Amino acid sequence: MRYRPLGSTGLQISEISFGAGPVSGLMTDGLPEIQRNVVAHAIRSGINWFDTAAGYGNGRSEANLGSALKSIETTQPIHVATKVRLMLHGETDLRPLVIESFRASLQRLQLPKVTLLQVHNSITRHRDDEPTSITPEDVLGPQGMLTAMEELRAEGLVDHFGLTGIGQADALRTVVHTGRFATIQAPLHVLNPTALIDAAAPHCTPNYGGFLHDAASMGMGIMAIRVFAGGALLDAPPSAHTLKTLFFPLDLYQRDRAHALRLAQSLGDGVSMSQWALRFVLNQREVSSCLLGLATPDQINTAIRNSELGPLSETDRNRLAVAIESLDRPSAL
Repeated sequence: MRYRPLGSTGLQISEISFGAGPVSGLMTDGLPEIQRNVVAHAIRSGINWFDTAAGYGNGRSEANLGSALKSIETTQPIHVATKVRLMLHGETDLRPLVIESFRASLQRLQLPKVTLLQVHNSITRHRDDEPTSITPEDVLGPQGMLTAMEELRAEGLVDHFGLTGIGQADALRTVVHTGRFATIQAPLHVLNPTALIDAAAPHCTPNYGGFLHDAASMGMGIMAIRVFAGGALLDAPPSAHTLKTLFFPLDLYQRDRAHALRLAQSLGDGVSMSQWALRFVLNQREVSSCLLGLATPDQINTAIRNSELGPLSETDRNRLAVAIESLDRPSAL
């Protein structure tokens, strides 16, 4: 396992991180024994970062991850990150909502503290411009989320703060440029790298506006999510979560899957899309870690094996760039 610095935190984290979200389904719906075995295998393999959220399975992910970690003995430091997503109905003082949510998370995780607490809401100019989105003022104001998070850190319950990088680029930049957040996780994959890489190609929808450039300039740790486009780059059927989520809806998944099939055809036989997709993201020096939904020991082994191949060669990068450009030409099919 290779390790990278997490921004300016001083932490070194595994470049493959364990995502306990609902796409893989392991930590929200799996059997406890299987969950323990997979988490234990991840730790033995050198993974030291586990990401969950109160909203994953209505708390089941946190509870199951907490139980699994409690049952595993290890001498290496293990970092757990969780999140708070507020469902607002006109509230102006968000502090008690954040504190209540986090204390419940900590209880489910059975931990004395977490390494990272993240804002899980999208951030936009106005509330509900996007599903459950909040404003920069909701985050930064005197009665906002950050004030509550600072109170929790003062109690010794949280080490660092992070953002979920979805929403509107200008609103995200407003929060990023305060310098108050240590990390940000955002969608970043070969079909749509626009959170970090400038691309005006029609197939890159939505265009995330390059806000990760700003995060990198502020010394933030960048966690890449949706590295496989929710499974579309693996030609997998949509997950149960994809069929109902408001944030990365089915029509986006279907477009990504169609583009992924064309990309695979253009690259030709002998190319592993899972390998190339992962290495493409790890090629980005700003990325601290790829946050993957891992459900089996084999998936962990494959991800680590692919990551240890290192960056794509210049020849392969050029080959990939040509194949990606072809996505915006009419299909011959």
